[in-house]
Amino acid sequence: MEKIGLLAGVGKLPVECARAAKLLGYEVYAVALLDETDPELDEAATECAHISIAKLGELLAYLKEKQVEKVTMIGKVTKELLFSGKLIPDAMAMQLIMSLPDRKDDTIMLAFVQALAKAGFTAFDQTALIHKLMPHSGTLTSREPDEREKKDMEFGFRMAKEIGRLDVGQTVVVKESAVMALEAIEGTDACIRRGGELARGGAVVVKVAKPEQDNRFDVPTVGKATIESMIAAGATALAIEADKTLLVEREAVVKLAEEHGIAIVAM
Repeated sequence: MEKIGLLAGVGKLPVECARAAKLLGYEVYAVALLDETDPELDEAATECAHISIAKLGELLAYLKEKQVEKVTMIGKVTKELLFSGKLIPDAMAMQLIMSLPDRKDDTIMLAFVQALAKAGFTAFDQTALIHKLMPHSGTLTSREPDEREKKDMEFGFRMAKEIGRLDVGQTVVVKESAVMALEAIEGTDACIRRGGELARGGAVVVKVAKPEQDNRFDVPTVGKATIESMIAAGATALAIEADKTLLVEREAVVKLAEEHGIAIVAM
């Protein structure tokens, strides 16, 4: 039976991925990188080790012990951890951090992929096992966006592609063709809340893939937490990029959106 490694951040996506992989006949050796990683991963994977993302040497040693060759990285790990002071990097992680020319998302993740490769592991497409979670084009809720929301979605899509091109973020919050918030280090949910506060109701959230998206990491993902943040922010519509965005727990997401009159469109 082929083995894969699953480096897991926060959210339901690692659990979904582990279950999908096991159904396909893989042995899944997961590593919970953060304390907040979903505890269901312990049951979903063949085996789950809890190793901090800051302990790169220990992480690589575990994968070698399990004779894993292919690795996927799934779940949210926000870049703000680098500045939080909560993590104490080991010597290998510190060397990686100090070698970075900048701390853009792709710069960090490519360096991590290269560290995996140097140790003999191949990072593969995040979506390979869970491509079915990517919605095709169309409205996912019963409520269609109104004309103002549609216009904001189109405007927001262009703005989100631009910040993606600059490797700043993937999410924008807009209202009446004005940008309320751009995602940066704070992450999607904080961006939504900040943009919603400035919009004072009626904001539209747009999340897209980067123009040069590397599917080995940072594939755009939305889930219940996204909708919960939108509800708190008074946002009324969400646009995601069709066939390029992972939608976790789709049934629960659509149900929650319906209950609060939020329109969801895959563009």
